[in-house]
This record gives sequence, structure tokens and C-alpha cells, in this order.
Amino acid sequence: MNPETSSATNGARRKRGLLILAIAVVAGALLWGAHWFFYSRFFESTDDAYVSTDVVQITSEMPGTVIALHVDDTQSVQQGQTLLELDPADAELAMASAEADLARAVRAVRGLYAQTGQLQAQIAEREAALKRAQDDLQRRSDLVQDGAVSAEELAHARDAITELKASLAATREQLNATRAQTEGTRIETHPQVLRAETAVRDAALALHRTKLVAPVAGVVAKRGVQLGQRIAAGAPLLAVVAQDNAWVDANFKEVQLERMRIGQPVTLHADLYGGDVVYHGKVAGIAAGSGAAFALLPAQNASGNWIKIVQRVPVRIALDPQELHDHPLRVGLSMSVDVDVRDSSGPLVATQVRATPLPAGVSDAESSDAQARIDRIVKANAGNSAS
Repeated sequence: MNPETSSATNGARRKRGLLILAIAVVAGALLWGAHWFFYSRFFESTDDAYVSTDVVQITSEMPGTVIALHVDDTQSVQQGQTLLELDPADAELAMASAEADLARAVRAVRGLYAQTGQLQAQIAEREAALKRAQDDLQRRSDLVQDGAVSAEELAHARDAITELKASLAATREQLNATRAQTEGTRIETHPQVLRAETAVRDAALALHRTKLVAPVAGVVAKRGVQLGQRIAAGAPLLAVVAQDNAWVDANFKEVQLERMRIGQPVTLHADLYGGDVVYHGKVAGIAAGSGAAFALLPAQNASGNWIKIVQRVPVRIALDPQELHDHPLRVGLSMSVDVDVRDSSGPLVATQVRATPLPAGVSDAESSDAQARIDRIVKANAGNSAS
């Protein structure tokens, strides 16, 4: 082949290849631009996102010795399940003492009501005695002039009336004092009985607290308590991680928050499951400040060596409960987050992040059991006296 023809052919091929490459680059740029314009620009993404949830610290409200451990790390527990038990001997003694005090208070108040009736009978008796003494004095006064009754006997009769009046007045005051302690109440509502009932409830609460139960369903973590250990009130013993209530804290750059609103849909992927598992959620709230503002050592931007750094703001993502149940997440796992910001009509500040509060306090069954104890003791000691 002629060298000149071969060179011309190679040049044509090179131009055709460069033209194809240029067309491919332009087509790729157009496709990327179209994808960004019609789709990507409506999403804000980050891989600086991590799973969070409620980590419930289990502490004892009273000191005691651990006599039973029912759970260990990584074990799942249900709400209300017993985690550990403390020696109940002291609490049982306090309960017995409180019940005895309640019985004594009921009988003492019952005695006050009985004393009221007794004093009323004494008053009636002394009023009758006073009436007789006054009649006797009147008769003796009529006989003094005839000399049938001596002046000394008449003086004794007057003294007897004075004594009866004083005794009657003292009894009436004693009745008033007794009525002041019982007026407007029944045995069941008397302050002494109510105070003793409070002591029984307090003792029942202390006895109930010898068994520590899981306030939420989850997984046990950070168990530091040992069998036979003497623990102090308030000492952290273990934690229950509430996996069913997990959420994601996604740290977006401040420039990504312009169109982000509460309620926008979110698509998430967990490194734990890879790209095959897709989570769906919603923006639940945007933090009140950047991560640097709440750091242990916040940056001092007023210093002379300041350098502008784009800040990140935590955004809470609420997850779909069913998807979370099907593919449980662990605290601290990495997530990839894509927020659809096309609908920017939602609020900027969340009014309610948590839909249902975490349970706490003594169960209704425990309160009912304490009340049943109190009612039984009051009934056994109140008798058939009027109240």
C-alpha cells in the first residue's frame, strides 16, 4: 500500500475515533445533566449517618444484695421481664411492721369512736346526778329554817353540786376533744389510718423494687452487676437497648438543609445488610445546633486563627417499624441516607418526635395488690363499730 494512502487512512480513523469519543463524552454529560435536573437535584444524600435508639440504664432505687440474675449481655428481653432480684428480707420485715402499724391505727381510731359514746353516756349520767343534787339542795334549803337540816349539811350539798358541775364540764370538754379527732371522718378516712396506709404502700413499693424488671423490650447490654454483689441505690447495673424504637441520626452539611423539611420521605441502606435491604423513613426532626456547638470542647470561632469549615447538623430519621422488625439494627451502625426534598411544604421545627412515651412507674397490678392488703387489714380490725 502506498505510504501516503496508509497515512491518510490512519488519520481518518483517528479523527473518527476522536469524534466518537467526543460524542460519547457529550452524550454522557447530557445524560448526567438530565439525570441531575430531573432526579438527583431533588435528593440530599450522606453516608455520615448512624443508628441510635433508647439505651435504658437499669439502676436500683434501694440498696441490697443481688440474689438472682436472670439475664446476660446480648439476651433479648420483653417489657416487664424480671432482670435481677435483690434480697427481700429487709423489705419484708418493713412490710410486716407497716401492716402491724396500720392494724394498730385502725384499732386506736375505733377506740376513739367508742370513747365518744362512752363520754356521752357519762355526761348523761352526771347530768342526772347534778339534777338530783340540785333537788336535794332545794329540799335541804327549805328545811334549814325548821332546823331539820344543819348549815354544815347544806354547805356539803352545795359543794357536791359544784363538784358535779366541774366534773360535767370536764367530761364535756373531753367529749369535744374526742369529737375533734373523729368529726367528719370514718375509720377508713381518719388521718391516722391514712398515714398508716401510706406507710404500707411505701413498704409495698420497697418490696416491689427488690425485683428489677425491664421497662422496655430490647437487648441487654453493659451488664456490670454480679451475683452476690452488694449494690448501692442509683448504681448502674446494666442497660436495655430498645431496638424496636431505633432511629437514624444523619449528619448533613449545612448547605444541604435549605430545602429539608419535617416529614420528607427518606431511603436508607445499612452497611450491615448491604444494598439488598432498603429502609424507608421520614425526617422526624432537625437538631437545634451543629455537632460542633454541642461538642465537649466547642470551637472558639472568635480566635484569630479562624478557618471556615462547613458544619454538619444532625437530622433524625424515623424508620418504618415493620422494616425495622424484619431487619433489626444495632446502635452505632453506619447508614447511607437519601432524603427526597421535592416537597418542602413541611415545617422546619418538629412539634412531636416521639409518638408514644416510654413506659415507667409501678404497674397497676402492684398498686391494686397494695390496696387489697390495706382493705383487708382495715376490715379485719375495724369490727362492726359505727364509722
